[in-house]
Amino acid sequence: MQLEHILRSYARYAPVYDHTFGWLLNFRGRSLAAHLTNRRPGRILEVGVGTGISLPFYRKEHQVHGIDISPHMLERARRRVHRKNLNHVVRLEIMDAREMAFPDDYFDAVVAAYVMSVVPEPQRVLREIERVCKPGGDVIIVNHFAADKKGTRRHFEAMLSPLSHKLGWRPDMPIDEILTHTSLHEVRRQTLPPMGLFTLLHLKKASPDTADPAKP
Repeated sequence: MQLEHILRSYARYAPVYDHTFGWLLNFRGRSLAAHLTNRRPGRILEVGVGTGISLPFYRKEHQVHGIDISPHMLERARRRVHRKNLNHVVRLEIMDAREMAFPDDYFDAVVAAYVMSVVPEPQRVLREIERVCKPGGDVIIVNHFAADKKGTRRHFEAMLSPLSHKLGWRPDMPIDEILTHTSLHEVRRQTLPPMGLFTLLHLKKASPDTADPAKP
């Protein structure tokens, strides 16, 4: 995936996103991702905030920051915040998730919903997510990952793969591309509707008091 392809795709999607992809993806994944951050108030980052469709799900006690690379999507997020008086949303800005302008250990939780198979260099994005998350903090990733067994779905994903630059996302991204490139540890994995096409990963950044005592 190249950045110019992504920007072109989301310039096309932005005017209709909420009523097409947004409605479908909001069905379970976004609300559940926000729910997992709502256990205690804190500073939350949503990577790839898009049109801001998930922003109303966060607790009002949070301080929510959202970033996106698409100005067209972000403009709609700003309108949503204003229209719905979402005062807990303190910052929305254009930012490349591969190089975030936030200090280390800044957020209590980071949410990346339907982002990792869209961005260029997802490993870099994951490293940045880990960097800006506080020790002991939560990372919630929701994404479509390639089927782990051969079959009709796997075949269909392989057929779509050459069209990634037109679709604006990678249909054949394996889950190991996330899990093998991070020191975040997996807390929970859950398949999501429709038809189990999406997966929620709840990851956690180790805190000093949970570090492996066998390591120096």
